[in-house]
Amino acid sequence: MCRLAPSPTGAQHLGNARTFLLAYWSARAQAAELILRIEDIDSPRVKPWATDQVIEDLTWLGIEYDGDPLIQTERTELYRNVLDRMIADDRVYPCTCSRSDIETASSAPHESSGPQRRATARPTSQANSPAGDATSAQAPPQRSLPAESTIYPGTCSGWQLGDPLPEEVTYCWRFRSNPSHQSFTDLVVGTVGCQPATAIGDFPVTRKEGPAAYQLAVVVDDIQAGVSEVVRGDDLLLSTFRQMQIYEYLDRPTPRYAHVPLVVGADGRRLAKRHGDTRLSHYRDQGVAPESIVSWAARSAMSDLNSLPSPGETADWNLSRWHAEMIARLEWSQLSPDQVRYP
Repeated sequence: MCRLAPSPTGAQHLGNARTFLLAYWSARAQAAELILRIEDIDSPRVKPWATDQVIEDLTWLGIEYDGDPLIQTERTELYRNVLDRMIADDRVYPCTCSRSDIETASSAPHESSGPQRRATARPTSQANSPAGDATSAQAPPQRSLPAESTIYPGTCSGWQLGDPLPEEVTYCWRFRSNPSHQSFTDLVVGTVGCQPATAIGDFPVTRKEGPAAYQLAVVVDDIQAGVSEVVRGDDLLLSTFRQMQIYEYLDRPTPRYAHVPLVVGADGRRLAKRHGDTRLSHYRDQGVAPESIVSWAARSAMSDLNSLPSPGETADWNLSRWHAEMIARLEWSQLSPDQVRYP
């Protein structure tokens, strides 16, 4: 079981499309089901039009998912049940700290405690831009994995089950991170490891204004759906160490992960308004053929471009042909771990 898990907090862009397509191709290559989950748990940031636009984007790209979309805000009872279990087991504690409190109290980042990667360098991927302009993207130097910029200093961690809850102040629940070393082998990144207690610290499983935070909701949802493979951007790599601890607590196996490189602008920074309009809806409104997006994503994903026909040979390929080719050809070992530059 695989999944697509967009957040309806804004329009989907080229980077989202590439991740969606890789997840789709991988699922179909395994003859696995692919579910769509709308991660709208961050209610204050949700845009009312965004869910419908996500579905329109997926349809436009020829991505077919199985069943009806799952909506996180309709599943809050599931999250609450797991939270109650965590509270009873003293694995979480109430935290009243604001972000500014944490930043003030935290020590400097411990870069040496952050995730360490063992991976074999792969050839740099080069691809044409969706609009058809030929580009030759130079890969940036080998990236080191990001360390948490601010680690929670444990201000409220002395609370124990049976202690009174904070009164007249809002609080979240924080999960007590494991002191032992953790590692996993990512399908794209390679073997990654860290010591969660010092590298990421205790982390929220609820927000002050909501029933569940991302880390809790995503694990509960993936377990409930039987998800066995997670394809997502490598900006979420650190989140895996948080989620692995929740899987361990719940005595459930973790899925296999494929953290794919982000699409960045020519300046090496993640796509934003400063790079122009890269929304999928913009390309659709401008009359860009979806095949252009899909072919760009395919070429950017293959470190060995000889495994794909030349652009001239694929000029008349339709969506079905592109999807069939990538379902047959996709190998995670061939995916370049380097950031993809656009344009």
